[in-house]
Amino acid sequence: MLLSACSGKAPDAPAAPAAHVETVACALGGATQFKPECTVEHAIVDGKHTLIVRQPSGSFRRFAVLADGRGLALADGAEAARRQLAGNLLEVAIGSDRYRFPVTVRAHASP
Repeated sequence: MLLSACSGKAPDAPAAPAAHVETVACALGGATQFKPECTVEHAIVDGKHTLIVRQPSGSFRRFAVLADGRGLALADGAEAARRQLAGNLLEVAIGSDRYRFPVTVRAHASP
């Protein structure tokens, strides 16, 4: 599945900080090492659960949390994204940036 995203300068990001903020590992600008330096804010945007991932430079990306449990979809932008599930981490790659989100994998119920 292809996703899209955008990044912008900090002034374009939502101004009000969210109530729940955490840190995720990211490898930015083609870096090979992941570092826990990106922050994630949980917010409700237009009635939808949204993650706003901020980079140390002030750039950000928005992801919509899918209600059906499939994970994340990029909320805006035009760049193609790749995602891969590895154990309890969802790695999302957009351009030369990569992010690792912790996930909970649920077993499917029998019909």
